[in-house]
Amino acid sequence: MMSNFKGATRNVSMFAIMAVLFIVVGQAQSWPLALTILNLCLISSIMALGVNIQWGYAGLLNVGVMGFAALGGVAAVLVSSQPVPAAWEAGGSGILLMLLTYVVAIALITFIYFKLKRPLRGIAIFIVAVIGYFVSRSFYDPASVAIEAVDSAATGNLGGLGLPIMLSWLVGGLFAAAAAWVVGKISLGLRSDYLAIATLGISEIIIAFLKNEDWLTRGVKNVTGLPRPVPYEVDIQQSAYYQQLASDWGMSIIDLSSVVVKLCYAGLFAVVLLALLYLAEKALRSPWGRMMRAIRDNETAAEAMGKNVKGRHLQVFILGSAVIGIAGAMLTTLDGQFTPGSYQPLRFTFLIWVMVIVGGSGNNWGAILGGFVIWFFWVEAEPLGLWLMDTITSGMADDSPLREHLLKSAAHMRLMTMGVILLLVLRFTPRGLIPERKA
Repeated sequence: MMSNFKGATRNVSMFAIMAVLFIVVGQAQSWPLALTILNLCLISSIMALGVNIQWGYAGLLNVGVMGFAALGGVAAVLVSSQPVPAAWEAGGSGILLMLLTYVVAIALITFIYFKLKRPLRGIAIFIVAVIGYFVSRSFYDPASVAIEAVDSAATGNLGGLGLPIMLSWLVGGLFAAAAAWVVGKISLGLRSDYLAIATLGISEIIIAFLKNEDWLTRGVKNVTGLPRPVPYEVDIQQSAYYQQLASDWGMSIIDLSSVVVKLCYAGLFAVVLLALLYLAEKALRSPWGRMMRAIRDNETAAEAMGKNVKGRHLQVFILGSAVIGIAGAMLTTLDGQFTPGSYQPLRFTFLIWVMVIVGGSGNNWGAILGGFVIWFFWVEAEPLGLWLMDTITSGMADDSPLREHLLKSAAHMRLMTMGVILLLVLRFTPRGLIPERKA
């Protein structure tokens, strides 16, 4: 009992320290910056929670986090951006016929697979696949060219449904879950290292598709001006109430409007995070959660007891990917734009895994703490590094080449900081800041 109390006190203390760090940033730098970091910490924590569901619950090594997050971002575009009527008139029918061709081809291939026997089955599948490819291309090629030619500087794509952007958070989870089902059916029977390679490769394919299919996402031209679920700064600045509030608090109306908007985002993101955390904790402590951990610890013994290991792996892989997709849609909502070129493995795979490792694999609270710790220091490492280098070189001449080199090197402090944090945690708390509790 005493050890549990000490553990709970220690965990609360670490979250309290993070709160103090945000207050320090708000006081020393600016409150808009502190709240921006907070919002990104909340989203990163949700991504880390999704990875923890896969790795901490079932031991699945998914290094394709980037691809599932990008699918969430696509959902924000397809759900909330306004449709482009001229683009639909130019090539919408061709895209729909292409999709219909894919559906028919997949249905025929599925029918052939279950009804015919080898070697006739393989030949028939090959013929259907080849015919389906050329038929779909005959619809796709002229349609995509026509769509991308419609006011390509501003649109050049079909647009979306014009629905509330918060709906895209659910759709993003569904997109990622659907992709995870396809990936899982193919690769979950592989060894863990092969699964890692497969998920990494598939995520790169997803990003390449999004960068090149301008008719869908405008590619590298980006989709901007996505709607918000919170007020706009300009509306707040024109409000007499907020103008008076800014005057009473001694703030500029610009800073106050930024703080209000970011607090609104933080409230929405915190609600989603707490809801997902509650569901994840309930699942972890349920018989299903105990079964997943038993499979993780000894697959052979679990199979011997009649457990469907591959089926359960597929289940948890889909759930974790759906959480990542939700976070991806939330990130695009916060940015107000979708930029396929910004999806990099360093940001959307490596850092998320560091969050899980540092926070504590197998512990949902640990994954969330890791999300806060890593993203906070990822952002603050550069200004802290610049301050450190400026202090170290303060005695040197202003035109000193060494001083100039060290000041320019401050931008690289991020990677070194991540390495130092990871090494310290692995040395002193190898199971993470909040280790998994053994049932």
